[in-house]
Amino acid sequence: MPAKEQAAQHLIEIRDIGKDYQVGANTVSAIRHMHFQVDDGEFISIMGQSGSGKSTLLAVLGGLNHPSRGQVLVDSLDVYGLSSEQRADFRSEYIGIIFQSFQLIPYLTVLENIKLPMAITGISAKEQDGMARSVLEKVGLGAKAPRLPDQLSGGEQERVAIARAIVNRPPILLADEPTGSLDSETAEGVMGLLRQLNQEGLTVIMVTHNPDACRHADRTILVRDGLCLPQ
Repeated sequence: MPAKEQAAQHLIEIRDIGKDYQVGANTVSAIRHMHFQVDDGEFISIMGQSGSGKSTLLAVLGGLNHPSRGQVLVDSLDVYGLSSEQRADFRSEYIGIIFQSFQLIPYLTVLENIKLPMAITGISAKEQDGMARSVLEKVGLGAKAPRLPDQLSGGEQERVAIARAIVNRPPILLADEPTGSLDSETAEGVMGLLRQLNQEGLTVIMVTHNPDACRHADRTILVRDGLCLPQ
């Protein structure tokens, strides 16, 4: 991975990014202009309605969607200045992602799903198994290791998705609507788990349309029509 640009001022710097898509003869801007920073150890919520650009922003932050303009710096690394191979290494080292629809593999057990991110790490099978079981205990599902995803409740599937996202011990966790499909009591439990992980040192960036979820964050960035609103 290339040398870092400079001494890190912030863990994450979003510098004047925009993201456009071509739809027929028209250009649609999912992100018109966004500029902000996130410090190490913060819990940030990004709140906006459907179509506001928040999920696109999360994909850009995670190195999954190249912006049309601007820069994303993580620990002073210019994420989109990296080659595709280097960016894959960056994601493996720095980023855990909780997807909105869980994206668990239905024919793999809970334990096997959690071990997926370690497939390219070179960690021994025995150590992978130990790390996966340890993180499963952390999210309160140690007894569910041999189950298949469809044998779990929605809240349990969310916890498996969280365990999979943190098993490689990344410093940054990105969560896309982590409580979107959960009832209020289950959602509160999931948010409590995210807050606990944050208090243990994980930097958490969560996108949501739910003001209740934002109560758990240190601060909230409001987005509308592809713009960050003034704080």
